[in-house]
Amino acid sequence: MATQTLPETADPDHARIPDTAARGTVILLNGTSSSGKSSIARELLDVLDGTWFHLPVDAFHAMRGGRPLADEDLQAEIDRTAKGFHRAVAGMAAAGNNLVVDHPLSRRWRLLDLLDLLVPDDVVLVAVRCPLSELERRERERGDRQPGLAALQYGQVHSHGPHDLDVDTSLLSPQECALRIRDFLPGRPRPTAFARLRQTFGTRD
Repeated sequence: MATQTLPETADPDHARIPDTAARGTVILLNGTSSSGKSSIARELLDVLDGTWFHLPVDAFHAMRGGRPLADEDLQAEIDRTAKGFHRAVAGMAAAGNNLVVDHPLSRRWRLLDLLDLLVPDDVVLVAVRCPLSELERRERERGDRQPGLAALQYGQVHSHGPHDLDVDTSLLSPQECALRIRDFLPGRPRPTAFARLRQTFGTRD
């Protein structure tokens, strides 16, 4: 069998994998459906210095095509998508990109997987909180969410414990939340919430 060789290029730089800056910062917005994560993320892109990417898990679910899934197969499909999403986040951050990640940690494995993939000192874990009664009102008003989804997630998303910062979207506008997060970043304390959670839960070998 003949061995194929890559064609020569006139510009050697075309064949050089670019060096990247230090790892990117990941602002992880953790809250239930309808808590306001996406609205805060959009505001953050306007107020943060430098270049940032908004990576919402919903965008990955929206890419899915094919035939409708049977009810018994739906959770496995959601889990596969979330697992791939986590690896996309980790890859973008490792390449030096700053990210605003919009993702509910409504199943414990999601947190454990991210603890294994991300560098703890690079993650700012933000609890996006809102009273259940207000979440349910927003859910009814929006009409584009599964009824009861916020209630289903409510007792789970923050159950692991520490966050680096809390914001309450029933008291603050998305812009006010974004400004609080922006102002928190320069002097954020160590160890981070992710570092403490990794000590608590450990990581896979």
